[in-house]
Amino acid sequence: MTDDDHVYLSLAENSPEGDARWAFGTGFEDPLHGVDPALPPGVDAAALAARCLALGDDALVAAQRLAEWVTRAPELEEEVALANIGLDLLGQARLLLSRAGRAEGAGRTEDDLAYFRGPAEFRNVLLAELPNGDFAECVARLLLFSSWRLAVLQRLAGDEDPVLAAIASKGVQELTYHRDHAAQWTVRLGDGTEESRQRMLRALDELWPYLGELFAEEPEVRDEVECALRQVLAAAELPVPTVTPSASTVAASTVAVELGGGRRGRHSEHLAPLLEELQSVARSDPEATW
Repeated sequence: MTDDDHVYLSLAENSPEGDARWAFGTGFEDPLHGVDPALPPGVDAAALAARCLALGDDALVAAQRLAEWVTRAPELEEEVALANIGLDLLGQARLLLSRAGRAEGAGRTEDDLAYFRGPAEFRNVLLAELPNGDFAECVARLLLFSSWRLAVLQRLAGDEDPVLAAIASKGVQELTYHRDHAAQWTVRLGDGTEESRQRMLRALDELWPYLGELFAEEPEVRDEVECALRQVLAAAELPVPTVTPSASTVAASTVAVELGGGRRGRHSEHLAPLLEELQSVARSDPEATW
């Protein structure tokens, strides 16, 4: 076992479990067991609903994109890994959308929010909805997304709403493994063959501009996330992207930041087809019990 195999483990040293598990999750305990679901006095219900809805949408859409890798990943082990990462995110989405529905007080369930809203009603960031490219793009997206989401949920683990805090605490354990998995693949590809290195460089150049939308929403995590990303790229012997990406990427990411992007329901053309596939069965029989 070489040092390179664990070059990123220093970033996971604070894992509450203290072990090296990754995409297979963190156990099957109910994270809300013993947690009072009532909204605490003084909590802004509308703000809580909006926060849970946005984070739930991020997880739901990202999970759907990861599901598209099933039968398409470069090796069986990686197919299983990506599927399990997607299941972790789907679990987060269910809990967050359920909390959003309860906080808003309109009687909507997690299924209502997942299956019966249109693209303009979704609040996920654009990074989550972009179509899959090659495996390097999958790795780059997972690295950026999980690094950012981990930093956000670490802060929410101390939220005044005990339900959101419990959801975030479990999510931190899962996202630690997601980030570690993406980081290890970034190192393998970046410090691998010339072909794998070039693909990794292209993927980072194309996706890096979408960090702007993430930091526009959560500016307090910028330094932490960028520090973690720099550590990974240094280990992979990859430069921090500075070149100009394609014109289409620049335009899309600029609009995302300037207009508030996905958090305001302004999405790319890629979200509608994703939702059509995700929601098709439920919409075919809206009265069914799932």
